[in-house]
This record gives sequence, C-alpha cells and structure tokens, in this order.
Amino acid sequence: MSNQLEAAATSGREAVFRVQGLTKIYLMGEVQVHALRGIDLEFYEGEMTALLGPSGSGKSTLLNIIGGLDTPTAGRVWYRGADLTAASEKALTEYRRQHVGFVFQFYNLIPSLTARENVSVVTEIATDPMSAQEALALVGLSARLDHFPAQLSGGEQQRVAIARAIAKNPAVLLCDEPTGALDSTTGVVVLEALERVNRELGTTTALITHNAGISAMADRIIRLADGHIAETVRNPVRKSAHEIHW
Repeated sequence: MSNQLEAAATSGREAVFRVQGLTKIYLMGEVQVHALRGIDLEFYEGEMTALLGPSGSGKSTLLNIIGGLDTPTAGRVWYRGADLTAASEKALTEYRRQHVGFVFQFYNLIPSLTARENVSVVTEIATDPMSAQEALALVGLSARLDHFPAQLSGGEQQRVAIARAIAKNPAVLLCDEPTGALDSTTGVVVLEALERVNRELGTTTALITHNAGISAMADRIIRLADGHIAETVRNPVRKSAHEIHW
C-alpha cells in the first residue's frame, strides 16, 4: 500500500469516504451509458448506509468505485484522506485486501472447502485477521464450521460469505444485494448478521438494496435515480433486522 494510503487509513477522520463529482460513462459500442452523473457524497465512520434505487440507477457502480473495483470517468474518491482515484493498481489491490470487505448477491464460496476453510482463505492474506471460528461465530455459524457449501442452506452460505468478508477486520463492508437471492425469512437472518457486525465491530457498512423495507435498518438512506442522488434521508430510529418485513 502506498505511504499516503497507509497514513490516511489511520488518521481517524470522521468521514471514511468523500466522493466529489463522481461520473462514470460506459461505452456500449458507439453508445455512451451514463451510470453516474456527478455524485457528491460522504460515508461516515461506523455508519450503516442503505443505497436504494431501481436497476440502472448507479448503485453498484458507485459501490464498485469506492471499493476500488472500478475507476471513474471523472471525479474523485478519498478514503480517509487518501485519493483512491490517483492510486496505483498495486495500492488499490492493497487497499481492497486490507481495508474493504465485499458481500455480493451470490456467495462465490469454494465448493470443495468447508465453511471454516472458505473463511481461512481470506485470513491467510490479511495482516490483522480474526480467526475463521470467531468470524463464523459472529454470524451465528459456530455449529457449521466443518460443513461444505452443498450442506448449507442459501442463508447459511451467505452468512459464510459475510464471515469471509469480515474475517480480515475491514474498516468498510460493502454489500451488493446480499439478500437478493433469499426469501424474506432467510434474508432477515442475513441482515441480523450484518447488523451485528456493524454494531459490534463498528464497521462502516454500505448496503445496496431494491427493497425500501430493508432501508429502515440503516442510519441513512441514499436514493439514486438515473445516476444522480435523488434524496438523502436520515432515519430518526434504526429498526432492528427482525422488525424488517418485505
């Protein structure tokens, strides 16, 4: 990781991310697709933020850019004062490895590895990881450590994916439709795991969802539409995951 990123990562600033003028244009043949159109935004320490909006509104593009998986066409992203948009590929790789955990709609577990082993794949490359057992306990899977993905339900597999993401003790957890492939009952169990991680570890969490009901458990709701921020709302009270219905 570059010295700039390393120093900024420990600076303790209140705003974990600062996004300014963020624009992303994809070329589809000769057609330009504007995924983001000048986004200005901040994400704060320990906050859970829900990114709400229809397909094509720019939610995933925004998450991928702040997570270092994609680069903007224009604009800047700072992570604790370090300019990610000016970082080298090597620095971005180190940033993703040490500071960001990702949870996607599909679990991407390795079928031939147990739950414990799937999580250990990440802990072996992190500098200050928790144990696989500890991470799996945090998401309520202490009794399933040595089960293979095929022996787990969809919700259990997603919780293994969450354990894998948090085992490296990331400062940031980025979740793209983590309940999208689950029924509501199973989805609530997964949301409870994310809620616990946010509460107990203080992990800054951004959660993409199409579901307005899920956004009630966030500190703040950011609604995107056509690449713009249409509305930002702060929930006066966060609902707990078990109160969520959809």
